[in-house]
Amino acid sequence: MIITTRKQFTIEEYHRLIELGFFTADERLELIRGDIITMSPKRTAHSVCNSLLFGELYVLLKDKAVVRGQEPILIPPNSEPEPDVVIAQKREDNYLSSHPFPSEILLLIEIADSTLIFDRDVKLPLYAEAGIMDFWIVNLRDKQLETYTQPYQLSKGKYNYRSQQIYLPDDIINIPHFTNISFVLKPFFM
Repeated sequence: MIITTRKQFTIEEYHRLIELGFFTADERLELIRGDIITMSPKRTAHSVCNSLLFGELYVLLKDKAVVRGQEPILIPPNSEPEPDVVIAQKREDNYLSSHPFPSEILLLIEIADSTLIFDRDVKLPLYAEAGIMDFWIVNLRDKQLETYTQPYQLSKGKYNYRSQQIYLPDDIINIPHFTNISFVLKPFFM
């Protein structure tokens, strides 16, 4: 009988593999709970929504926060996901010394069509466990925005968000931490 063991990587090991050229430049990868995951190809609606949303948030928040699009965040010891949009606190070095940590993230957004189940079942608990206070899923399948706040531990090793709310395309939403800044959702749902 052959026994196999799955190798779980730390962030440092993952970065070392990148430095050594283990992956090609065009590979889209994420480190999730120690596993190196190939990211799903983006469909047209996902790309358009991402571009529009990033552009809108950048214009609304450019002097108030850092808006990052499809860039890594760090969740030690073994996760480096690449959310579609992150609004992070301003930092003097503009995150040159490291990607944002959960304590620096004001809002994290995933845009989901083919990735909806993965975003809900894998990423949502990861973000809740990391203490990311505000998480949104732009659900392109059902044409709705799902907002999640107040992370908590449901049971040992299981995390979720206490508050979950659905917004429809005609709704106007306030941006967490910037309650005086809002926008209409309709343009993001084709």
